[in-house]
Order: sequence, then C-alpha cells, then structure tokens
Amino acid sequence: MDRRTFIQRTTAGAMAFALPEMPSFFKEMSMGVVVHSYGSRWNSKTPSAKYPGFTTAIDLLNHCHDINAGGIQVVVNKWTPDFAKSVRDRREKLGMYLEGSIGLPKKAEDVPAFEKDVIQAKEAGARVLRTVCSGGRRYEILHSAAEFDTMRKNALASLKLAEPVLRKQGVKLAVENHKDWRAKELVAMLKEIDSEWVGVTLDFGNSIALLEEPMEVVQTLAPYVVSTHVKDMAMEEYADGFLLSEVPLGKGILDLPTMFALCKKYNPAVTFNLEMITRDPLEIPCLKQDYWSTFGSVPGSDLARILRMVKDQKRTTPLPRTTPLSPEDRLALEEQNIVACLDYTKGKL
Repeated sequence: MDRRTFIQRTTAGAMAFALPEMPSFFKEMSMGVVVHSYGSRWNSKTPSAKYPGFTTAIDLLNHCHDINAGGIQVVVNKWTPDFAKSVRDRREKLGMYLEGSIGLPKKAEDVPAFEKDVIQAKEAGARVLRTVCSGGRRYEILHSAAEFDTMRKNALASLKLAEPVLRKQGVKLAVENHKDWRAKELVAMLKEIDSEWVGVTLDFGNSIALLEEPMEVVQTLAPYVVSTHVKDMAMEEYADGFLLSEVPLGKGILDLPTMFALCKKYNPAVTFNLEMITRDPLEIPCLKQDYWSTFGSVPGSDLARILRMVKDQKRTTPLPRTTPLSPEDRLALEEQNIVACLDYTKGKL
C-alpha cells in the first residue's frame, strides 16, 4: 500500500466527521450545484421576474435549497469575515454543504491573500476548495510543447506555495482536470506534490476534449478524488474534429452509475456537484495541426477512438444550442436542465 492510499483510507472517516453541521450527509444527501451551472443567471444583466440573477453565495444557497440541491460550490474571493459568517449561518440553517472555488497564489507575495480566502471559506463551512491551474483550454491557449511545460512548472510552483496554507488550515484543495491536464499528467503532478491536502476535482466529461476516454479518466483520477463535477456529454461531427456539449444527465454517453461508484470507492466522503453548463457546443479542432502542438506523445489511436465514439452515438437530434434563444429563454432552459439533472440523480444514482 503506497503512502497516498494509506492516507486516503485512514483519513476518509476523519474527514467525514470534520464536515460541519451535516448529520445526514452519509445517509442521504442530494447532489450539489456548481456555480458555473448558472452561467446565464450568475451576475445576470437580464431583467427577469421569474429568473432573477444571483450575485452572492447566499443567493445561490437559497435558490439551490429551493430546488432540493444538497449544497453548492461557489467562488471565494476576498470575502469579509462578516460575509463568511453570514454564509455559514445561512448554510447551517438550510442544512446544506459548501465547497469553495479559489485561485492559486502565483508568487510568494500572493500567499497572504490566498490564506485569507482559505480562512474565510473555512469560516463559512468549506473544507474542500476546488481550483484550476490554467487560464483556459489547453488547445486554445497553448501553442507549443514549451508553453505547456511552462504552464506545468508554474502550476507546480503555485501548488507548492498553497500546500503549507492548506495543511495549516486543515482544508483540502482539489485540482480540476479542466481541459488542461490529461489524467496521467495531473497524477504525475500530484505525486510530485505528495500531500494529503492536495487532490482532484474529478470532472466527468472535460477530458474528452483532450482525446481521453472518459471512463479511463475516472479510473485514473478516482484514487485522488476530493470533489467532483458531475455532467453527461454528447458529441457531434464537424469539419475540424467534433463538437462537445454538456447535456442533462442520462441523455449522453457517460456511464454515470459506474463513475459515481468509483469515486465513492476511493473517497466515501466525496461530494457530487452538478456542473450542467447550458451553452452552444464547444468546438474541439482535433483535426487541425495547431491542436496537436502540446500533444506530441499522444498516440493516433486515442484520436481514432474518440472519433469512433462520435460516430457510434445514437443521437437522433442535433446538439442543443442557446444562440438562437432570447435571454429569458436561455435562463429558462438553464434552470430546466439543472432541475432535470437533480431529479435524475434521485431516481438513478
């Protein structure tokens, strides 16, 4: 048994009891909602009586409680102590859980501000903080192996700056596979950090964009899972590769029950957070030369397998698109999709 496996098995129970004010968590807890599921409604500029915009974590808590979600994952950035206490009080009253989403320190001077955010997230009740290591999708923002290597080195440096704060505060950091890391690359970085306080936010669908088979991604990252982004995915051919969309749970290609079971196997205390992003399909230009500029070691068989997945889908309708919709209709569809996903988990997961 290696060190990480020992730590995970011996600390899972301790982590469970450390979670604040959640006596029923391990009996029956509804799935939570990631703030990015509300891409249209979060800080919305669209005046709407039926779908008013959310501007704070408390707004999101209240709404997600109304739709029977178990908790939220929300951005924590420069919260004041008073606001953190207000979030804690409201969360406890509603009986919900809270996870934070936080930026990493890029240099030593950033560490004090990072620690302040960690402290306020902890005060509000978060014991898990999701983060990302890049500013965008790998195939869009990086154009050479050297640029990817620089990104990797910067990410490693940031995590090394963050780790002592996490250890001191007793809060876990969960790095997302955010269309930047292939699964084995992320594992290699975690092994280099080698800390029980740094693990993974396991996104069920993102890595398809990097030509990775989704179940293999879950199998690779589940031993490190701290949190999740739950989604289902569908694809469609286009001239330069394929289109990729989040779709309501159960409407796509992912084996969600097996993915849930693998995450629970490695971390019984893991939270399941819905990230149902209602938007136009993403273009994955895997047949263009520039896409491959950071993927020198990826075999052609990975490309062939994903393109075969696209062809083998049983979809009879095009992928959903939001561009033709009015702002109010986009808000309505976003809410409809989120509620449908929560309902699906109660019946199927």
